[in-house]
Amino acid sequence: MTGTGPVPTNTGPTNTGPPLEVAEEVREALAAGGAVVALESTIITHGLPRPHSLDTARAVEAVVREHGAVPATVGVIAGRLRVGLDDAALERLACGPGVAKASRRDLAAAVVSGATAGTTVAATLHLAHLAGIAVFATGGIGGVHRGAERTFDVSADLVELGRTPVAVVCAGAKSILDIPKTLEVLETHGVPVLGYRTDEFPAFFSRGSGHRVDHRVDSVGTLAAVVAAHRRLGQPGGVLVGNPVPEAVAVPAAEVDECLERSLAEAERAGIRGKDVTPFLLGRLCELTGGRTLAANVALVHSNAALAADLAVALGSLHRNQL
Repeated sequence: MTGTGPVPTNTGPTNTGPPLEVAEEVREALAAGGAVVALESTIITHGLPRPHSLDTARAVEAVVREHGAVPATVGVIAGRLRVGLDDAALERLACGPGVAKASRRDLAAAVVSGATAGTTVAATLHLAHLAGIAVFATGGIGGVHRGAERTFDVSADLVELGRTPVAVVCAGAKSILDIPKTLEVLETHGVPVLGYRTDEFPAFFSRGSGHRVDHRVDSVGTLAAVVAAHRRLGQPGGVLVGNPVPEAVAVPAAEVDECLERSLAEAERAGIRGKDVTPFLLGRLCELTGGRTLAANVALVHSNAALAADLAVALGSLHRNQL
């Protein structure tokens, strides 16, 4: 072999399908037709500060179990694409040095280089679908960034939602985004946006954004029926479920917007762009609201995990009744 670059230390399997490792508990649950909920890991690596990140990762898995489903946190550990993480892997993501952030485009390079990384919504969607998982819980999806008409900064999450048949439960789009444009892109990609017991699309820290969802559903049974019908119609993409942050910890939208404008200006002056924007803004919002956005973030992730588990259980019941 010739060349000046390093020899890859982990090339993964070739010609045998994707190099995906599914935890035994997850694999057995899927084989038995049980309820499984995928969970993304960038909330562990980049979304929450320590020690809240590891504590939340563990607590969210516990919430999924309490609601009758098996949790499958997704991540990249030393170049291995893993669906279902043990506690050592969660701790490595939360506390290990040099942990990266991997979207779908980064997965191949992460495998070859042996990287450890948290997976974004887009990457988690892709890997969950490869594993056969139909329901995924996250905090908030990525979307169209403010000023995208200049930067063209549009999250890969939106494209992935349009082509991957997984139901995603979230607290809407992160407040730092341009929500009207995000909803327009979702419409373009044919992604139905459902509001769980709400007529408005949630705005992450705030319960409403002022923008309507496509359809409101008021029960888990109805939600499962819509998701199942979407699949039977052969739609190529997923279903997005907006579940508002619990009212007790919600932060008023006007307050979030005021703090966000200040944070965006700081990011612009500091030259912060790309993947670094979201962690910076979330950190500053936490500081400017005295930790209230952090409390809301943790609470909404728990709430979304509970609803996703209930949805996975309901979908399983629907499937068995149709046999």
